Amino acid sequence: MASVRRRGTKATALLTLLLVTVTGCGPVADRGPTTLPVGYDTLDGSLAVWPPRGSLAGDAGTTAAVTAAVRDWRSPVDDRVHLPSSGILFSGQVDGTPLALVAADVPGESASWLLQLTRDGDRWTVRHATEYTDPGYLVYSDVLPVQLADGRRYLTSARVERLLGPAGRALPTADGLTGPVAVPACRAVELTATLRPTRSLPRGRAADRVLDLGTATADPRYPLVRDETGAGRRAVTGLDTCALAGERGPFGSIPRRIGDRDAPRSVPESWPMAKLAVRSLGEVALGGGEPADLEQLSWESATGTMTAVVYRPADGGTPVVSPADRASTLQAYLLPMPGQPLAVLSWRATRDASFAAPPGTARLVDRPGLMVAPQPATKQTFSLAGTEKTWYRSVGGR
Repeated sequence: MASVRRRGTKATALLTLLLVTVTGCGPVADRGPTTLPVGYDTLDGSLAVWPPRGSLAGDAGTTAAVTAAVRDWRSPVDDRVHLPSSGILFSGQVDGTPLALVAADVPGESASWLLQLTRDGDRWTVRHATEYTDPGYLVYSDVLPVQLADGRRYLTSARVERLLGPAGRALPTADGLTGPVAVPACRAVELTATLRPTRSLPRGRAADRVLDLGTATADPRYPLVRDETGAGRRAVTGLDTCALAGERGPFGSIPRRIGDRDAPRSVPESWPMAKLAVRSLGEVALGGGEPADLEQLSWESATGTMTAVVYRPADGGTPVVSPADRASTLQAYLLPMPGQPLAVLSWRATRDASFAAPPGTARLVDRPGLMVAPQPATKQTFSLAGTEKTWYRSVGGR
């Protein structure tokens, strides 16, 4: 199978190459489509990346029942799982609770899903279904989120030598599954994996970082975001990830479209997958108040680079965030400040760039690279002229 999404990180691409060139890698061709494979047949050199895990991994009845549940499951757009190219990563008892984790390939969406199942009597049912937001296959990741009644846990690949939790302490792991981890509902925390040397990573990797956006992240939104440099942790410090994920927040504000219609039950197009970062747009003083920090968030989604603005009050009050805007030379944001919604226009200031606002615009902030004004009651168009091209953005109105 081949992903039609955009190419992922260099490490993912390298592992992909190794998995398709090493003898015996990829889903075994002679497995029939009626039963899910146990484990996932990927090799990194001689290392089985996702071997069978859990006390029920060898139980044929469990495998058949989990397969039946996965066969009956449908994605939000009614696509089904391709069983031969999927796999049961874990099946067993966790503190007395039956748990199965399935890496599910959904070809209709060119997507990878993590399905979490539990047993209800003699049947297994899908309790959580999250779509992997990074390009490529779920099984190329090394840390997968699990949500149980006792809190967040993580399933790690065989490449993970050690996983550090939010407090920087190594998490106890048994059969690839960590113990409970204290992850808040609406705050991001960082995890750091140490990866052992393998064919794709001859020297291993000391710090493979991911952010967990919190246990309140709703299905099918995948809660882990790659954070290779640590910039993402700094970018979301002090921010409520539930607000970021809301319909008017940066991460949730651009819905996925399928054909000519919105798909509200699917992961938003603005959902982050990697490269969360922040840059300062400078201090702004609004309404005679104390100067506050205005920042620009940026991140990679499955459909391209997204940005938003964050207003951080000088008194340490609740930050205000805008909806997402696709990356553009001239960015336009609506910042929902209490009592006075604002329009924020930003651009990279250069000697050749000339910004123009409609006549009569009340410019609360006006400096190279940034203009802030009250949100217009009717649609107004702003422009940025370069040497060879002019960009236009409209804000305001309905």
